[in-house]
Amino acid sequence: MTREISSERFRDRFDRFNEIGATDRGGVNRPSLSDANRRARDKLVEWFEEAGLTVTVDEVGNIFGRREGKDDDLTPVLVGSHVDSQYNGGRYDGVIGVLGALEGIETLNDIGVETERPIEAVSWSNEEGVRFQPDMLGSGVFAGTFETEFAYDLEDKEGKTFGEELKRIGYRGDAPCEPRDLHSYFELHVEQGPTLEDAGLSVGVVEGVYGFIWFDAAFTGSADHAGPTPMHLRHDALMATSDVVEAVRRIAGTEGEDLVGTVGSLDVSPNSINVIPERVDFTVDFRSYDDETVDRAADSVRTEIDHAAAREGVEGEYEQIMRIDSQSFDGDCVETVAAAADALDAEHTRLVSGAGHDASYLNGVCPTAMVFVPSVSGVSHTEDEFTEWEDAVTGANVLFNAVLEKASEPADWDGAGATNA
Repeated sequence: MTREISSERFRDRFDRFNEIGATDRGGVNRPSLSDANRRARDKLVEWFEEAGLTVTVDEVGNIFGRREGKDDDLTPVLVGSHVDSQYNGGRYDGVIGVLGALEGIETLNDIGVETERPIEAVSWSNEEGVRFQPDMLGSGVFAGTFETEFAYDLEDKEGKTFGEELKRIGYRGDAPCEPRDLHSYFELHVEQGPTLEDAGLSVGVVEGVYGFIWFDAAFTGSADHAGPTPMHLRHDALMATSDVVEAVRRIAGTEGEDLVGTVGSLDVSPNSINVIPERVDFTVDFRSYDDETVDRAADSVRTEIDHAAAREGVEGEYEQIMRIDSQSFDGDCVETVAAAADALDAEHTRLVSGAGHDASYLNGVCPTAMVFVPSVSGVSHTEDEFTEWEDAVTGANVLFNAVLEKASEPADWDGAGATNA
């Protein structure tokens, strides 16, 4: 028997929550550890406590709200996402996952259902990574990929550290941030791509996540006057960079069917109309569900940077700053999501995420799966991000029923990928 959340309460909370850090163009500006992010955390803790949850904040600012089960010694089902945003980002990214988790727990309270296992709602810290890199930091520390001190020492562009800013906003908690026994993890998120909308479907049953690699790269040449300097005597860092930008597009089109590549950031110096660019710092991002494809693309772009430097007579450099392998989610959890969608008559398909999510790290800790809902026009990470509310509710209902199914499993359950506890 399926259960359904309160669409009205979910929407009311969504609208009130997104008043925090609201922008004039209908988005939100809540980058990690900003004052707006602090207010969002405060509101979330308030709502967790009103729902009767026991709130815990760990040492990197991850927020957990625990609802007890019949047997509180059993491993909990964890469900959530994040509430930090891009600079001038969208209202749906991450937020529907956290508020959807809370709404599911509120629905259990309404109908008086006590699950076998505890359920914990979570809001992960610094998922977006726009102020402090890398992204998915809170879940990465939790999963044991990053050390706590590594996180504390990260600096933003103003030289402020993650650790000090976490303390400033009051969310440097006492609980250790480290892997612990969990029964399973589920996450609801907007797709951030066009697949569901193009197919006219309400739900994506996510089978895995692309692997990706990130580079910081730079060319250093010679600044000179744009007028008197002949073309054959120039050592133009931007010209070398333009060769690599073109190469990234070419590599993405030839190395693998699902490979995508992006040069997303350029910093040109001295950035003057009549001066030959002396230095360009830039980034490269490659993603694919095939890890060998990502590695081939990375090797190719390293070669292209070396060749571009030689052609233009400049110095080239690059540093790999992130490498995450592709993730295949737990088969049993994926089937649980699909079964919930079927039971609700939610039109759905199975797909793979091109974006990284906290679920990528949790997948290494416990059985994991995700639920996607459509992004109109495939747009995300901007103020134009939009999901039809009916789709958001459908996704939250699929999430709720999948979590309820898993939280109802007793201690001696021995399904695929799960522990007996």
